[in-house]
Amino acid sequence: MIEPRLAAHIRIEALKRLTQAAGGFATLLAKGDLVAGAILITRTVRGADNGVIEGTSDLDGSVHWKEIWNEDAQTIAGKGTLSEYVARRRSRDPDIWVIELDVASRAQFDAIINQMR
Repeated sequence: MIEPRLAAHIRIEALKRLTQAAGGFATLLAKGDLVAGAILITRTVRGADNGVIEGTSDLDGSVHWKEIWNEDAQTIAGKGTLSEYVARRRSRDPDIWVIELDVASRAQFDAIINQMR
């Protein structure tokens, strides 16, 4: 039996609150399907260390986060800039959510993501 999973808009609200509680900023860049939309998180650590993380759900309802874009020359050459990559993903999947988390350190970002499993 497939376990019920948390709706996408609830996960987005949790990400916002966790980020704000840690002293960071969360900005919703694109709204997706309220229940089943996939979530892309754009990471910014004090304006640097940019990346994109996507969550995938297992059948047991747990979420695994994987970095799918980062700001290195090889990734940009293959997948485009951050804005190009996100725009391309949104054009293929209009139900996807995109939220930017701007935090003080990579450790802080990782702690927020780990709470969202």
